[in-house]
Formats: sequence, structure tokens, C-alpha cells
Amino acid sequence: MSDVYATRRGLLRDRCAAAGNAAALITRPANVRYLAGASPPSAVLLVGPDGEDVLFTVGPPTGEADEGRLDEGLRVSVLAGPGSDAAVAAGDMAGSLRAESLAVEEHHLTVARHRALRSVAPGLRLVDLGAAVEQQRLVKDEEEIACLRIAAEIADQALGELLESILVGRTERHLALELERRLVDHGADGPAFPTCVGTGPNSGLSRHRPSDRRVEEGDFLSVCLGANYRGYRCEIGRTFVIGTSPADWQIELYDLVFAAQRAGREALLPGAAYREVDHAARSVLDSGGHGEAVAASTGHGVGLEIDEDPQLAPTAMGKLDACVPVTVEPGVHLPGRGGVRIDDTLVVRPEADGGPELLTITTKELLAL
Repeated sequence: MSDVYATRRGLLRDRCAAAGNAAALITRPANVRYLAGASPPSAVLLVGPDGEDVLFTVGPPTGEADEGRLDEGLRVSVLAGPGSDAAVAAGDMAGSLRAESLAVEEHHLTVARHRALRSVAPGLRLVDLGAAVEQQRLVKDEEEIACLRIAAEIADQALGELLESILVGRTERHLALELERRLVDHGADGPAFPTCVGTGPNSGLSRHRPSDRRVEEGDFLSVCLGANYRGYRCEIGRTFVIGTSPADWQIELYDLVFAAQRAGREALLPGAAYREVDHAARSVLDSGGHGEAVAASTGHGVGLEIDEDPQLAPTAMGKLDACVPVTVEPGVHLPGRGGVRIDDTLVVRPEADGGPELLTITTKELLAL
């Protein structure tokens, strides 16, 4: 993996050089981990000329799963003393490298840090790196996709086991905690995001915070969870009915959301515009009379962050590439009644390779539990 990280930093270095910048300061934790293999708390990465790359950290890397595994070929500078600022130390070194300009992540750098950098290296011209690293992260290599595949398998296992247990009478909060425990039991570093469990009138809500409401017969039960495996995060969401026979309105709503989700999945091909994928799913819900209840987007990218580019939304600009992992997660919530959300993580693949690769494989049949 050391060569992989060095190659990633080399690509960024070439991009900076083409823009006339000799060095770049990376402060966003996910971007640091992508380029260095690990992101200890408060660490920053200086990508300098001629491979002079240094990770600045306020404490020695621990090697813990939540930090990642550091590139062994990368130089590490551990700062001494409380209150040290790794970004300031990196800026000081950039100034000593005789760099005329330093590209920084203005979308992540605080105003206070920006001022501190100017004061420690007044000869440096600070320019905006923009989302250069995020754009580099869009297309995943096969090792990254393998981590996402394992994360999806773990989430599928945890959800499958929950469905085999007795659910009536248990609270949303209890079910969410049990799912997160099962994720870890099956090898996850932890949940990819706070697990969402909604029952009855709470079902179908995006990012619903589990409450003390108990599962009742006749409820819709919607679950959205994800596993974090070696830093890579997947997402799966399913909706079920509690009891032996769903009501007619539940079947009708479920079938509509299922059709929308299928349309979105089938639109995931290299070259498809982000907004086209959103439209494919959204138009089905519009035709069913539930367009006003649809979320702002019907999917998003996943990777080292659970919600990253691309965004599959009506106004999103850009087109899909192969090997880009995304979610497709349309849903409808009817206030006071509940709703349906179906969410999968997939990898964009060309039709010659079989089309979109589905990572989360738990059945999407409307199960009565």
C-alpha cells in the first residue's frame, strides 16, 4: 500500500505544479487518510516538492483502526508540547522549502488557522486548493472497493440477524444499539454513521434519531445502517412490515418506492449525468403522486466518508465514471402514518461488465416480520 499512497500524493503534486504551486497543505481528515494511509487526531499532511511529504501530528500515531495504517514510507513529525498546531508547523516548513505559494483547503481551513499560517510564513502566498483531493477520491481502486464490499457484507449480516429475532415490543433505540453491536461483532471498526430505526409514524424518515417508541403490530419498520471497515463506509436501508398481512396502502407505497429505487439503480452507468440518475428515481415517485415527499437527493457517493461526492440531485452537475460507489435511496414519508425507504450501495460499472455492482444484497421483498 505504500506505493499506492505515494502515487496518490504524486498525482496531487503534479496537479499543484501545473497550477504553479510547489506545495499543498491537506487538513481535511478524510483527505489526509486518503493520501497518508492514516489520519491521527489533528494531523495535517504537507505535500512538498520532489517528494518532500511530511505528516505533522500532535501525538505519535497509534495504529488504531479509527486512525488507519500509516504509509511506512512517509516522514512523520511529532510536535512537542500542548497547544501545538500541526498546520502552523507545516506552514513553517513550507516556507523553509522556498516555496512561493502554498495550496490550502480553504473549505476546511478555519479563519484562525489561515491567519496563523500567514503570520508564521509571511513570504508564502496562500492559494485555494479547492476540492482537488475530493475529486481524486471519486473513482475508487479495486482495493478500496474490496473494503466497501466487506463493509456491505458486514451490514447485511447484522441486518439479517436482527430480522430473525423477536421485534414486537422492543424500542427503536434498543434495536439501533443491537445493530451497531452486531456490526462490530462481525468485524466492523464501528458503524458508518448513527444507525436509524423508525417504526410506525417514524418509518421512512431520513436520518430519524431512534426514540423510545416500541414496535407494534401493523407498523412499518424502516432501518438504515452502515459499517465502517478500514475507514470505508457503506449504507443499506430496508423497510419491513410487522405482522402477518400488510395493509393495502402499505403494499402500494412500498411497490412505488421499490420501482423508483430500481429505476435509479438501472440508471447507474458510466457517462450518465448525476441529475439523470436522480430524475430516473424521482419521476417514478412523481407519477405516483408523492413527488412533494421526496428528499433533496436520491443518492450520494460513499468511501472514506459516508456522504461524499457525487451527489445525485436535480441540480447536480457532472457525469458518473466507472468504479464510483454511490447509494440509491429514494423514500416517501407520509406524516402521521409512516413511510418507506430503500437504500443500496452500488459501484458504477459499464454494461460490458454486467452494469452496476450491487454491494448490499439483503432482500428488497416486502417481508412481514
